[in-house]
Amino acid sequence: MSKVTFYGGEQYPLEMHKVRIIQKLNLLPIEERLKAAEAAGHNTFLLQNADVFLDMLTDSGVNAMSQEQQAAMFRADDAYAGSATFTRLHEKVVEVFGMPYFLPTHQGRAAEHIISTVLVRPGTFVPMNYHFTTSKAHVVANGGEVLELIHPEGLAVTSSHPFKGDMDTEALRDLIAAEGSDAIAYVRIEAGTNLIGGQPVSLANMQEVSGICHSHGIPLVMDASLIADNLYFAKVREEQCCGMEIRDIMRAMCDLFDIVYFSARKVGFGRGGGICVRDSDTFHKLRELVPLFEGFLTYGGMSVREMEAITVGLDETLDLDMINQGPLFIDYMVRELDKRGVPVITPPGGLGAHIDALRFLDHVPQAQYPAAALASALYVASGVRGMERGTMSEQRNADGSEPLAHMELVRLALPRRVFTLSQVNYAIDRLDWLYQNRRIVGGMHFVEEPEILRFFFGRLAPNSDWPTRLVEAFRADFGDSL
Repeated sequence: MSKVTFYGGEQYPLEMHKVRIIQKLNLLPIEERLKAAEAAGHNTFLLQNADVFLDMLTDSGVNAMSQEQQAAMFRADDAYAGSATFTRLHEKVVEVFGMPYFLPTHQGRAAEHIISTVLVRPGTFVPMNYHFTTSKAHVVANGGEVLELIHPEGLAVTSSHPFKGDMDTEALRDLIAAEGSDAIAYVRIEAGTNLIGGQPVSLANMQEVSGICHSHGIPLVMDASLIADNLYFAKVREEQCCGMEIRDIMRAMCDLFDIVYFSARKVGFGRGGGICVRDSDTFHKLRELVPLFEGFLTYGGMSVREMEAITVGLDETLDLDMINQGPLFIDYMVRELDKRGVPVITPPGGLGAHIDALRFLDHVPQAQYPAAALASALYVASGVRGMERGTMSEQRNADGSEPLAHMELVRLALPRRVFTLSQVNYAIDRLDWLYQNRRIVGGMHFVEEPEILRFFFGRLAPNSDWPTRLVEAFRADFGDSL
């Protein structure tokens, strides 16, 4: 890994790439930002990108492509069936993940849909180190129940534990003893855990979980969408991985699983997905659903140009200089916010910086969606678009009651190879100001509430005139600044 020391002793992340294609950004005046927030129902998903200055909503499908990826797109074999492009992707997937069978899908949630449709039976359980919104929705839709068996440190907002995404192996053993292995459809490990701060999973924990599952004949599934960050953390935080190459860590992890699926909108820096399968019987069961829901077996809903880009991107995922930029930028942002007293999830994880809305807005009851309120307030104050990852991202119980999330987070994703350090510093500055003025921000309530995945297109309204007062406070401090 490249290491650069600055003469003055400063510690800044240094990009090991240069920017060659640019996109002009637009920073609206704060009054217009408020109008845009109101038009979007204070849901950052519903903002128009033209109204967003720094888009930190997600790392999905918005990572920068390398020149090698862009060049590869020009040689795509535009065939419906038997495409040479698919052959190249298939060979690369087998090389990287080490499994003989591969099914293409248009993105990660499509892979989740197919896996859950085949493996989940009504009344069965799917233990996870932690759920993701769509992974839980697919299990529930097929009559299963998600059980979160996260390591006890996983839900600690401030911690020094290096692998907060680890599964609680004792809880897994207890579950198998209580329910029996037949009641468990599969065990899912997300490497790393999106909803609790992008926290990684250790190789050692994967090895232990694999041993438990395979001794009881239970399929073990990995969501490898965020594996690039997880590989970096294993390399720098885990003793057994420090002397290993990234490629070898990847194989050591994947060799423990029966199925590995991924969103190539994240890993591979493209826009697609896929399922890697170890055994022939499972492959053939899953295969039947790909033409039904995705497309033919040699494209699975992906453009051949994206497939070529992903083929190159998977190689780049194994390049430490390519994958360390995201975690290093996130580490810088988290530590700078922490210095300023802004409540953040520690240690810094992958994917993005995560703001603890329960501590940031400790005066807002959790039932009033503090993370959603904070995400809207941050957009108004800065033009930065983050994502609510809290109670709004849950869905109501069957009886209509509201389950409160374990954490109320605002995720500020840092798409890989996209932002500069000055842009990150701008986001830090505006968060600092917002924290000093946090008492202005109040709660929210739904005015349009979908039954599932409501965070995608639900609409909220403030419980008072606090957005207007936030604009007034901004103008008092910043004058005519944007």
